[in-house]
Amino acid sequence: MKFLRLTDLDLNNKRVFIRADLNVPQDDAGKITDDTRIRASVPGIQFALKAGAAVMVTSHLGRPTEGELKPEDSLAPIAARLSELLGQPVRLVANWVDGSFTVAPGEVVLLENCRCNKGEKKNDAALAKKMAALCDVYANDAFGTAHRAEATTEGIARFAPIACAGPLMAGELEALGSALGNPKRPLVAIVAGSKVSTKLTILDSLADKVDQLIVGGGIANTFLAATGAKIGKSLAEADLVAEAKKIIDKMAARGASVPLPADVVCAKEFAATAVATTKAIADVTDDDMILDIGPRSGAALADLLAKAGTIVWNGPVGVFEFDQFAGGTRAIAAAIAASPAFSIAGGGDTIAAINKFGIADKVSYISTAGGAFLEFLEGKTLPAVAALEARAA
Repeated sequence: MKFLRLTDLDLNNKRVFIRADLNVPQDDAGKITDDTRIRASVPGIQFALKAGAAVMVTSHLGRPTEGELKPEDSLAPIAARLSELLGQPVRLVANWVDGSFTVAPGEVVLLENCRCNKGEKKNDAALAKKMAALCDVYANDAFGTAHRAEATTEGIARFAPIACAGPLMAGELEALGSALGNPKRPLVAIVAGSKVSTKLTILDSLADKVDQLIVGGGIANTFLAATGAKIGKSLAEADLVAEAKKIIDKMAARGASVPLPADVVCAKEFAATAVATTKAIADVTDDDMILDIGPRSGAALADLLAKAGTIVWNGPVGVFEFDQFAGGTRAIAAAIAASPAFSIAGGGDTIAAINKFGIADKVSYISTAGGAFLEFLEGKTLPAVAALEARAA
């Protein structure tokens, strides 16, 4: 991938428009409950400020109605937090598309929720041109929205005088490109979640690339059923058993594998108070629910990860929110932390597991993205990235 980088440009006295991903969770009172994405956006903003740029930042927040700015859709809490992190005032600007505001070199303003502008989600060219006219340099630093062709992610990149990637976007692309484009072998992917249907195309794509494909959660149950194993009343998708079998066969034909659990942790109900019982797969009964992999399986996967050259992780392998079903994900996390492999992890539940088990500093790269991360794994073209590449060509 070839694209311009913000960090390679002369930004002195330039108007820099940064599309960030500041879509953070808030409680009912509007208080930010996790500022990870805001903190991740700070380096790009700081770089532009220190380089002498006049900086404009915008982001979406939630799912507002275009043309309306309701109090709950405002970036006001984000402006306050960003001001704290930058150590300087961050002025919030509403009705900004027509440029009726000023910003001086060394100053940063936050432009209100971009999805409140009519035409944003439909990638309206006229809107994108107006936005592009506000700046000398456009920087996309929102990998989390790179899979969406919207006015602030794709359209503006076509019309701005210069279009480049911010440091967060560049870092994501380099890490993912390294992990999948030219990986150190063996390449091991962990893809877990409740349903095969939501990740079938990703699993099928990875089956052409990886040396081991570790599946977990409801996905693993469907794969177990494809081998004829008993899974009781576990979450699974009977209509996709044949698809799971195809992926197993595709991997086997390449000399690769889908290592499935030999032992599992079961319960009779899905509840925080459920009693956990470890069983061999052959001993699973009709009224059992598989909620985690067992210790033997965890140890076997840890051994695979210890020998890996590259690890891609998306999804916990069990119901790790309940401590009695967290052993498998804990074993995976510990193995990744101890492995010398280049490791990249992404997805909300994955990051929650990383934080729960305290291994954030042991993972080579943690992606802030969800949907874009998965679509990259699938091999899809990300519209926002394609726009940056086109401008660099």
